[in-house]
Amino acid sequence: MIKVLIVEDDLDLGDLLKQYLELNKFKVQRVFNGIEAREALKESTFSILVLDVMMPEEDGFTLAQKLQLQYPGLPFLFVTARKMKEDILTGLKLGADDYILKPFDADELILRIKNILKRKPPISEIKAEVYTIGKYTFEPKNLLLKTSDSEKTPTEKEAQLLIFLYQNKKQVIRREDILNHLWEETDFFSGRSLDVFISRLRKYLSADRSIQIESLRGIGFRFLTD
Repeated sequence: MIKVLIVEDDLDLGDLLKQYLELNKFKVQRVFNGIEAREALKESTFSILVLDVMMPEEDGFTLAQKLQLQYPGLPFLFVTARKMKEDILTGLKLGADDYILKPFDADELILRIKNILKRKPPISEIKAEVYTIGKYTFEPKNLLLKTSDSEKTPTEKEAQLLIFLYQNKKQVIRREDILNHLWEETDFFSGRSLDVFISRLRKYLSADRSIQIESLRGIGFRFLTD
């Protein structure tokens, strides 16, 4: 069963989402701010978090920063009325798997949750493998990318993107193929997410100059490594 933690201070919207998700066979817990969310995470585990951005006590962006440190790889998405491009990019840079603008249809939220959790390839299928990528060793099971003197912890989505690029190394990989494979949609927000994740992977891999993620304008990317 998919277990969802809704972090939303709007009483009516939070209750509506909880009831609708439960009608669709999700198990749901609802809290009102980031502090309560972190308390809930101490008591239970969740498949995914749905975070509002503007909340009292502790907002969604602040919570997301702490989640990345305490629960790396835990999927989460933002729901917010804030439509500024800078806010959307901030959310994606914090590791959000998606970003939905209010008002939205509850069925859209369900679809996006299912798409996030439908992994291709699923981490469960590849977690026993260890990849050697240039000077790096990558352990998907532990979300650990390391060299002899450094360690980084990518999110699950970043891990899936790295594996997909590596498995198709030296080939031209079209943007739409990546988006369909990992996001199952090719809309603006998915495209921006991809660009953010590509940028983060480049930083993770920057210690090995033999590794390159080439951008092919209007086409996609090519992953190069010795």
